[in-house]
Parts: sequence; C-alpha cells; structure tokens
Amino acid sequence: SKCVQRLEDDVDLEALVNDMASLSSYESIYATCGTQHSDSAPLLHSTDGNGLHGNRVAPLPRAPSNKVSAPHSPAHKLRRSQPMHIQAVRRLQEEELQVRPASLPAIPNPFPELCSPSGSPVLSPGSLPQPSEPHVRIIKVFSEDGVGKVVEVPADMTARDVCQFLVYRNHCLDDNCWSLVEHHSLLGLERCLEDHELVVPVQACMSPESKFLFRKNYAKYEFFRNPLNFFPEQMVAWCQETNGSIPQSQLLQNFLNSSSCPEIQGFLYMKDTGRKSWKKLYMFLRRSGLYCSTKGMSKEPRHLQLLSDLEDSNIFTVTTGRKMHNAPTDYQFCIKPSKGRTEQKELKMLCAEDEQSRTCWMTAFRLLKFGILLYQNYKSPHQRKTAISNFTTPVRSVSENSLVAMDFSGRTGRVIDNPVEAQSAAMEEGHTWRKRSQRMNVLGSPSPLHPSPLSSVIHRTQLWFHGRIMREESHRMITQQGQVDGLFLLRDSQSNPKAFVLTLCHHQKIKHFQILPFEEDGQVFFSLDDGSTKFTDLIHLVEFYQLNRGVLPCKLKHPCTMVAL
Repeated sequence: SKCVQRLEDDVDLEALVNDMASLSSYESIYATCGTQHSDSAPLLHSTDGNGLHGNRVAPLPRAPSNKVSAPHSPAHKLRRSQPMHIQAVRRLQEEELQVRPASLPAIPNPFPELCSPSGSPVLSPGSLPQPSEPHVRIIKVFSEDGVGKVVEVPADMTARDVCQFLVYRNHCLDDNCWSLVEHHSLLGLERCLEDHELVVPVQACMSPESKFLFRKNYAKYEFFRNPLNFFPEQMVAWCQETNGSIPQSQLLQNFLNSSSCPEIQGFLYMKDTGRKSWKKLYMFLRRSGLYCSTKGMSKEPRHLQLLSDLEDSNIFTVTTGRKMHNAPTDYQFCIKPSKGRTEQKELKMLCAEDEQSRTCWMTAFRLLKFGILLYQNYKSPHQRKTAISNFTTPVRSVSENSLVAMDFSGRTGRVIDNPVEAQSAAMEEGHTWRKRSQRMNVLGSPSPLHPSPLSSVIHRTQLWFHGRIMREESHRMITQQGQVDGLFLLRDSQSNPKAFVLTLCHHQKIKHFQILPFEEDGQVFFSLDDGSTKFTDLIHLVEFYQLNRGVLPCKLKHPCTMVAL
C-alpha cells in the first residue's frame, strides 16, 4: 500500500502507465516494485480489487489500502524513501525508445525555419538544439623587437579591439594610430588590418609561418586630413570621361559615395606569372576591380582586361626588396586573394614609379573597397572620447596648436605670438638654467653638464631615440609606420661617435640632419644649424623643433616609436 501511495502523488507516472500497450513492460515494473503475482494479476491494486482489463490499468485509489501483501517478511517491506517507481519509469522510457520509437508523441516545432537542412517541422528527441560555446581563438601578437604576447580573441573581436587591449595592457598612449599588421614572412608581404575587420577570419586564412605585428601606423587615416598629398590630380579621373578630372574639393566625397565613379589611372609594372620579367602596362582601378589596357592607354571595354577583384582581394606592401623579384623600382606592392591560403603564383606583383604613385594606388584600393566604413573608423574615436570602454584608457592628445610659448616674467602670463621673441625667450631660459646648474655645482651637487653629465644620457629614455641603428634600419622604420610629414626619430651617428642624427620624413621623402656637439666655457651644447641655435640636451632640441620649424622642412610631429610587449 505504501508503494501505491507513492504512485498516487506522481501524476506523470500515471499518464505514462495509462499509455502503455505492452504487458511485458508492466511485468518488468511489477518485478521492480518487489511484488510477486500471477501472470493475470494487476500491476497496481485498488481498494475494490479491480485489476487489469486487457491492456488497461485500474484507476489509482483515493486512499491507501492494506490489501497489498508483501512476499517477504515485514522487515523486507519497501521503505518510503526508496525511489523504486522513478527507476521503473526510466526503464520504461528506455524500452519504449528502443522498441517503438514511432509511438512517442511528436513535438510540433514552433520555429521550422530554424530546423536542420531537411526542414522537418517536427522536433524529435534527438534533434533538439544543443547549447554551443562562443568560439574563441588563441593568437600571438609580436612587437617589432620579436617578443610575442598570447591573446584570446573571440569571434566578434575586431582589429581595433585587439589594439586597444594591447595599448591598455602595455600602458601606451592611445592616439588612434596603433595597427594590427598581417605579416607573411615567406611571401614577403604585410598589410595593416582595417579597424572594423574581424581578427579570427583573417587568422584562419593565414599560413603557419605568418604572424600578427603590433605597430604604429600614422598614415592609416592621414588621407582624410591631407587628401591632396595622396591623390595627384593627373592620376584621378572619372571613368565616364576620357580626360576629365575630379574637382579636388569633391575628391574624398566621390570615393566614399558608392554611386559615383572615380578611378585611378596610370602606368604600372606587372610581373609575369612564373617569370622574373616585368611588363609596363596602363592600368585603371575602379570599384569593379583592377584593369589593364591591352592596347596602349585605351579605355574601351574590348581593350580592358580584369586583373583582380577588389571584393575578394587585399593589397599588401612587399618587404623583401627589389632584388628578390628583380623589380624595376623599389616601390612594390601586391594584390593577394583574401580567401584561403595563397600560393605565390596567385599573387599580382605590381611596381610603381615612385612612392607617391604607390601610396595613391594603395590608398585608393582601400577607399574603393571599404568606402564609408573607413570614414566611420576614422571618426569613431573622436566621437567616443568621453565614452568608457573596456579596452581604452583616458586619451591624452598633444597637438602642435596646444603647445605655445609663454612669458611669465610679469604678474600674469601671456602667449608669445612673435616667433623671434619666442626663440629669444627660449635662449634666455636656457642660459638661466645653465647658470643655475653652475651654482649647484659650486655647492657640491653633481652638475648635469660636466664630464659625466645627465644631458648625455637622458635622451636614451625617450621613445623617439633608437640608439646605434643603421641608416637603412631608420628608413625601414619610417616606411613601416607611415611616411607622413613630421614623422621622426633620433639615432647615434655612424660617422661621428659624439654626434647624433635626426631622421625626418617630409613629402614622403626621408631626410637626415646631423646634430653636432659644441663646447663653450667647458659646457657641451647640441645644435642642428652649426651652432646658431644651441641646446643643453636632445630633449630640449626636440621640444623646440616641435614648436618651431627652424632649419627643418617641417615641424617634428610624430615620434617613431617601438613598444615591447
């Protein structure tokens, strides 16, 4: 009776028992409950003694009865805490699934469009969706000194998110110029990922020897600030007209507007597939792809041959040099398919006449492919300056407009607008500082200007100083971080061990200026203009030329830095 009393409270058990059609299943449950009856005995007993009629089960009683007899002694009676009936129902469900799977009630699927490809409108017990974990990939990002850092990248993480995470972890200044670089060492190719690109799909198409680099790229959005420096007038034209050119005021608007039809045109060298020879062809870059003319400079459709599609390709810079590919010039670039791992024979190796032409072709490729997305990437950091992000730190922006010369000699400070007066004030401040250092030396304090001066080593703590690197290495660093006006670095001179060299980029050309030491009254100064303007250390020199152009072609604006991860 206690067994029946436990079954009375289990409504699901009663429903399953009423749905039974096999007597063998009843006998298995009857044996599990520990009762022994004849073959015709009912599975569940009631107070009125009714039993089974065919395959039906007598209704459960309202109150327990004492007519249920145990086959063993009272010591072997079923305990109330034994879950015998639950086990029996589980066994019954297993038997039903094995013997008669079609007899289970079908569950209507309320979302048939989310079914398996078979499109079944009914969900079977084995086709229920299983919870899936978010896809996370482990990547390794390298700095320019060869040190790598492992980063967990979710499937929805963009290149900008990875850069902001690394900036936050390494306490860098987030000036929106950091980039994640896709580097292929065997192919000698590299490109900066766009800020909106997902990292996981890009990493899935990379070969095992390829890697990601964390690097500055000042030229990433420089064409939005100075478009005339990136698009020469003779290279930009309408594709509907033969000799017409786009007005400079509407240059970027036409590139960003998908309904307009700008194009880049000019001569390029293209390497023959499987050979080391190059052909000079007249090419056109449009939204539909890169074309070459098979007959001179003709734009007729029957003379145009499609070389590459922009949608399924990416543009790379060639880093292996002109000797490896026997290139006619140093200004190489490459168009590589973006899907799957590419062999070298599938690459479109191209070469321009000069750096300005190469920059124009590569920038136009990005604009025609991504369009308004690039402008959104450029504007989003400025629109989110006050927003709090998981990967960003408070942005400290120092522009040349915020650095001005001040005069605090009076009761209140004033801005010195006259550059001649500003230079004389800087010289006077320098002389005052030197006199103060001399007084400190007389009192016994170590002077920063004497034989083991602080001024001779303090510049080594600055990010723009790179020590004893070769001229070629300084060229490579300036080129990799974007050849924009004002990008600079300082290094030790190779010809004069006591001198230094300022490497500066201006109009996409790299120039070098020697910084010579001058000794006056036992004190050492540094100068760029043969002693006309002298500075006590290199930090003062750099700060002066960040405010004043002086003898340089432009002001020092962007320090060429290397960050160790």
